[in-house]
Amino acid sequence: MSEATTYRGASAAAIQHHYDVSNEFYALWLDPGRTYSCALWEDGADTLEDAQARKLDYIADGAGTNGAARVLDVGCGWGSMLRRLVEHHGVQHAVGLTLSPAQHAVAAEVAGPRCDVRIENWAEHDAGEPYDAIVSIGAFEHFADYGMTRADRVDGYRQFFDRCREWLPPGGRLALQTNVKGNNVRLDRKAVRDLLFIVDRIFPNSEIPWASEVIEASERRFDVVSVRNDPDHYARTCGEWFERLVRNRERAVALVGEEMVSDYERYLSTSVGHFQNRHLGLLRVVFERR
Repeated sequence: MSEATTYRGASAAAIQHHYDVSNEFYALWLDPGRTYSCALWEDGADTLEDAQARKLDYIADGAGTNGAARVLDVGCGWGSMLRRLVEHHGVQHAVGLTLSPAQHAVAAEVAGPRCDVRIENWAEHDAGEPYDAIVSIGAFEHFADYGMTRADRVDGYRQFFDRCREWLPPGGRLALQTNVKGNNVRLDRKAVRDLLFIVDRIFPNSEIPWASEVIEASERRFDVVSVRNDPDHYARTCGEWFERLVRNRERAVALVGEEMVSDYERYLSTSVGHFQNRHLGLLRVVFERR
């Protein structure tokens, strides 16, 4: 992939394959805001709802969004972060990008009048004027295709960081959360089959990065302010989602069918093990433009 070519990540069709399954289906097992990414848990009797709100605040605070005039959310999902930004962090205007019409319909409704939700790829986004901060949760995994070389993946990620740098003033921050490959490469045959199943059936046209690729792509564009890896938090999150799906299984089958529900049960239950066994990690990084 040449430097003149921008890889735009997973196609709109691939994104819609996953996220446009059914808004009602996702509502059965996600939190009320449909925050479809790893929560930030505390020890003890923590709830999914509290852990997801804590995660949104962690990312928002890391990006320095409090009282900001303009904030961009790349991969805004069903709008929970956009709503959190304007209602709890005093953001005057938030822009959210998604490639999912189903997500857009919900996000545009719940986020409120101070938010602008667009069906738009980050590579085609015209900011118009600078943002004070950028957040991106669970979108980076879709920025490379399965089978791309490391060099091409890093080149694609670098172009994302280039765009973010263009949109931010000096000192502006980007807070990013993404799955990453884990350092435990001892996979048995079942683990390999389950991971390939997730790539093929659940998240086509996508490739999870190595943590080193994320950092390498940001070099000479951003300083790294903080990094944490929370695989246990995602194991707990996936376990909670799985239990909620099982409790609502009858309704889920009525919405999307037995095959789809079985696929998601397999995806969520095996993901718990992948994070526990460190086949996968969960990176939360705060970058600052210099």
